[in-house]
Amino acid sequence: MENTTGLRENKKLRTRGRLAATALELFLERGFDAVSVADVAAAAEVSKPTLFRYFPSKEDLVLDRFADHQDEAARIVRDRPAGRTPVAALHAHFLAALADRDPITGLCDHPGVVAFQRLLYSTASLESRMSHYTDREVELLAAVLQAESVRPLAARLAAMHLVAVRHELGRENYLRMAAGQSADEAHPAAVADAGQAFAMLADGLDRALPAAAG
Repeated sequence: MENTTGLRENKKLRTRGRLAATALELFLERGFDAVSVADVAAAAEVSKPTLFRYFPSKEDLVLDRFADHQDEAARIVRDRPAGRTPVAALHAHFLAALADRDPITGLCDHPGVVAFQRLLYSTASLESRMSHYTDREVELLAAVLQAESVRPLAARLAAMHLVAVRHELGRENYLRMAAGQSADEAHPAAVADAGQAFAMLADGLDRALPAAAG
C-alpha cells in the first residue's frame, strides 16, 4: 500500500511539473494574455478540470514555483546564529544568494530566467496574484517573530518590511538584467543596494526585534 501511495504521489508531481512547464513555454512564446487555460490543458493533454485540480488559477501555473520560497525568510530567521538579529540574518543570506546568482535575487542573467522575470513583471495579473504568495511569506515570518515574544502587530509590521525589501531588491536586480547588464557587472551595485536597504531596516527593527538567544 505504501509503495502504491508513493507511486501515485510521484505521478501527481510529474503531472504538475508537466503542466507548469507546458504553460510557461506557451506563455513565453505567445504572451500570458494570449494563452487560455484551455490552450494549456490541450497542449498538456489533460482536461481543464484536471488542470484546475493542480492549479487554482491560470496565474498559479507561473507562480507556483514561488511556493517553495514562502518559508525561506521564516526559516532563515528561525535558524539564525546566536546573537544575530533578524535583519542581519536576512541580509547575510541575501548577500550569499547574490554571490550564487540565485534567480530569486533577480541577479541572474541566464536567458530563461530573464525571460521568466520579464513575463512576471510585465503582466499585471501575475503581479497582482503574487500578493497571495507574499502574504503567506509575511504570515510565516511573523509567526517566527511572535514565537520570540514579539507582539503580534510589531511582528507583522516587521515581517512586511523584511519581505518587501527582499522583493524590491529582486525587482531592481531584474531591471539591471533586462537593461543588458551581466550578473557580474551588476553584482557590486546589487550588494550596495542590499546594504543600504537592510541598514535602513536595521535602524528601526533592531531596536524592536531580539537577537537570537545563545
